[in-house]
Amino acid sequence: MNKTILLGHGSGGLMTSDLIRDVFVKNFSNPMLNVLGDAAVVKMGDALIAFTTDSFVVDPVFFPGGDIGKLAVCGTVNDLCMTGAKPLFLSSGFIMEEGFPLDDLERIVHSMAAEAEKAGVKIITGDTKVVKKGQCDKIFINTAGIGLLEKRFENISKGSLIKPGDRILVNGYLGDHEIAILSARENLSFEEPVLSDVTALNHLVRNLLEAGIEIRFMRDITRGGLATILAEITASASFGVIIDEQLLPIREQVNGLCEVYGFNPLYLANEGKLLLIVTEESADLALKIMQRFSAGVNARSIGSITASNPGKAIMKSVIGGTRIIERLAGEQLPRIC
Repeated sequence: MNKTILLGHGSGGLMTSDLIRDVFVKNFSNPMLNVLGDAAVVKMGDALIAFTTDSFVVDPVFFPGGDIGKLAVCGTVNDLCMTGAKPLFLSSGFIMEEGFPLDDLERIVHSMAAEAEKAGVKIITGDTKVVKKGQCDKIFINTAGIGLLEKRFENISKGSLIKPGDRILVNGYLGDHEIAILSARENLSFEEPVLSDVTALNHLVRNLLEAGIEIRFMRDITRGGLATILAEITASASFGVIIDEQLLPIREQVNGLCEVYGFNPLYLANEGKLLLIVTEESADLALKIMQRFSAGVNARSIGSITASNPGKAIMKSVIGGTRIIERLAGEQLPRIC
């Protein structure tokens, strides 16, 4: 392992996984942590609690389609609801650089309040710290979230329910968030601007659960992108994954910028997209339900779980060949969330 922290350790890919395993899991190991979900599931008396924490350092703090405050609320809500939990309460901690404009802080906090109201959660506690100019880049936000989980959903986030024949769904265009951040940094313009997809997904997910959709697994597609999730769930698994490149929902502008900057769209970060694995029988209804929501109007099926090629995630290319999907090895674009 590297002897110093590199930007790649924050990518959500292979370097992040190695860091978590070699430093944090080694020292903090316990049954709840070792699942390595985006939220921990904890039993407290007769209740199951989903608990998560996240930190947001996005640059710039205002970007097309959102800001660091909206991102903090939506990202935390999404981590909770991917366990099947109903998000309830959030905390918010602010680390601000001396000289940060008070009007910008007000704008960010107002955005957080609006998103929390939309998601139906309450921000009930918090903290503020101010550091000298140059000791923090404008503003960083840390959040924690708590939700209630019904026992029938407690294994959704573990991956243990996945079986051959299950279908793989996504709820819309991939890569919009990372490209929105890139366009803000580079002052890029498009005929149709690419906006971040940042949004809370808990209402969409709740409708899927209440409709009786047989969900085998859920994960929000953030750092490391779709490819990293598929590679992680197949690692050491008794099943394989096959997806079809032609079915991936990626905007033309996103594909174009990926070619210019040498990015792979499979590894682009999102902040309002989920990977959903459901039974074959539930797939069509799941798509119809997602398509009722603005965050799911472009939902589609992109592949399936297979008994062949266990332990591997494979993509059929547009030209007819196949390739193995690996986890993101480095960092495509730092500080995207």
